Parts: sequence; C-alpha cells; structure tokens
Amino acid sequence: MSSLLIRDVDETLRSQLKVRARANHRSLAEEVRETLRTAIARDAGVAPKTDIVALFTQHFGPGNGVELDLPLRSVTPDRPPPDFSAAEYDR
Repeated sequence: MSSLLIRDVDETLRSQLKVRARANHRSLAEEVRETLRTAIARDAGVAPKTDIVALFTQHFGPGNGVELDLPLRSVTPDRPPPDFSAAEYDR
C-alpha cells in the first residue's frame, strides 16, 4: 500500500477532520481515507459503503420520532423459570 503526503492543510480543515474522526471512532488517517473513498465513489456514481451502526442511527436514532414506553421489570417474576433438567433436553 502506498502513502500520500498532503502539505499545507488548513488548521480549520484539520480540526474538522479530527472532530469527524472522533465522532466516527476512527483515527485521523482512517477518517481522511474514508472521506476520500466517499468523494471518489460519489463522483463515480457508486454508493459509498455504510456501516450498520451508522445506518441504524440514521433511521432509528434520536430525533426520528420513535419513542417507546418500556414496562418496568418486576423483581419477582409472574411465573417460575423454565426447568431444562429433563432428559429430553440432554444432548
């Protein structure tokens, strides 16, 4: 794999890339590679790869109108736990 050195990067751009890298849980170098991959794919008309976490956050994350009220768990269950000690469960 080859290397690419980019000189005279504006400090504001570098700071923005660092913020994006932190938000995406990537190193600065990996964030730059992913940004370049996405830009090239967009220009080529290819959909960029999206990781499953980003996909779910985009569709089901905060601010997407899905609010669920979950019932509280009781300390004592309504029924006894299942018993799997019978011979039919042995393998």
